[in-house]
Amino acid sequence: MLFEFIGGLGIFLLGIKYMGDGLQKIAGERLQYFLDKMTSNPFMGVLAGIIVTILLQTSSGTTVLTVGLVNAGFMTLRQAIGVIMGANIGTTMTAFIIGFDIQEYGLPILAIGALMLFFFKKEKLMNVGITIFGFGSLFFGLKLMGTGLKPLSTLDAFHDLTISMSNHPILGVLVGTVLTMIVQSSSATIGILQGLMMEGAIQLQAALPVLFGDNIGTTITAVIASIGTSIAARRAALTHVVFNLIGAVIILTFLGAYTNLIEYIQGLLGLNPAMTIAFSHGIYNLLNTIIQFPFIGFLAFLVTKLIPGEDVVVKYKPQHLDPIFLKQSPSIALDQAKLEVIRMGEYAIKGMTETSMYMNTNNQKHSEMAMQIEGALNNLDHEITDYLVELSGSNFTEVERHSHSALINAVRDIERIGDHYENIIELVNYKQSNKVDITEQGMIDLNEMFDLTISTVKEAIRAIENNDREAALSVIQKENAIDKMERNLRKKHIIRLNEGACTGTAGIVFADIISNLERMGDHAVNLADEVLEKK
Repeated sequence: MLFEFIGGLGIFLLGIKYMGDGLQKIAGERLQYFLDKMTSNPFMGVLAGIIVTILLQTSSGTTVLTVGLVNAGFMTLRQAIGVIMGANIGTTMTAFIIGFDIQEYGLPILAIGALMLFFFKKEKLMNVGITIFGFGSLFFGLKLMGTGLKPLSTLDAFHDLTISMSNHPILGVLVGTVLTMIVQSSSATIGILQGLMMEGAIQLQAALPVLFGDNIGTTITAVIASIGTSIAARRAALTHVVFNLIGAVIILTFLGAYTNLIEYIQGLLGLNPAMTIAFSHGIYNLLNTIIQFPFIGFLAFLVTKLIPGEDVVVKYKPQHLDPIFLKQSPSIALDQAKLEVIRMGEYAIKGMTETSMYMNTNNQKHSEMAMQIEGALNNLDHEITDYLVELSGSNFTEVERHSHSALINAVRDIERIGDHYENIIELVNYKQSNKVDITEQGMIDLNEMFDLTISTVKEAIRAIENNDREAALSVIQKENAIDKMERNLRKKHIIRLNEGACTGTAGIVFADIISNLERMGDHAVNLADEVLEKK
């Protein structure tokens, strides 16, 4: 009994994963982009949450993705709440799929998917095969679970437990919560419930509280994903918990009426036990969203009070690129693009500073912040470049045309600075994981060169911002000093190697770091040259 149940559960979970993977690949790898663009208001967020969860086959996956977007500054807390509500509705799709009584066809469906995986080489067909394979595994796993669970209906201890859950709904909620926390999938625990109902091992009155507990238990994944992230991301994860807790309290208050409603629908539509659970789950999540949707502002206020503090969020989205100026006033649009390039440059300086602190302290929070900023630089690179490309056909003056070209070049150089400090982070990670020690003098030299490089990039950004020729000339001088420093540091490093004060591995890390710093100086000179050429 135990082996069949555990094996069936494993195949069932595998089915959910393969279905989600296949659907996600068929939909393309742009779910994050879809969520970002579709969440202009909470209602659109609900729709986006439903669609993405159906594709991922897991509300936890959607919520974790949402927490990541909030952490990255792509999404506000209010937008995230809408997505989380939609995810709760979208996750009911799996229960409805299970509700169709086609368990006997699980193996042939699984076989068709496997054949497509093995005999088709075209990627699209293989993705369809993965989805079909997951679909078949879902039903085959459910059948095995049902066979394993069947003897439970004859066990007095389990019969007593179901009676207790009927009489004490909170016990059922706890059982559902704990079980889902263990399995990490509400779809799986609801599948178990459906299996128990089909085998006659549990009645609706006992099953419903467990169902509500499943919704609470599934929030643990997002909570785990939010550990160590920004305050905004932790608030988004807590919103998922609060939303499901409030829903469970409301529904338990009217449990008798809700049970009567489900029994009425079951009789009216002639639903089988599995489909009855699916309708119970779907109606509950839909009602919960309808009831709480008008209070999104209150939910945001509540979690802000529960997790207080000012959040430092790296805003991935551009702040100044208003598309209305593209046609109406290209000159203003060019000025807006310049403001965004300056903002991007300030982010690059912040990323370099965080990288320097990480190199000295080995504190992961500096590495994480620097990598978040690097992600923002990549996104701003695409957004600003696209904006400037749309402007390229405008009737500019000669000066404006030069500015337009200079900004496109500046964006590329600033993005490359981000790539170089990312290389340094990887080198520091390598140094830590391989217990590589750089000498005290080596660290002093690195910090001196790092400080000079940061100062040079700062001056280059200021030169662009103020069109300052003196600052641009200063950048050239500082970059010459960086080149000279790199040559001197390499010589000093060779001396340390010859004296045995430094290992070869440490030498490679040291040399690669100063090489990346020197390249950042080169990009700073490129920025300064644009200002000098303008004059």
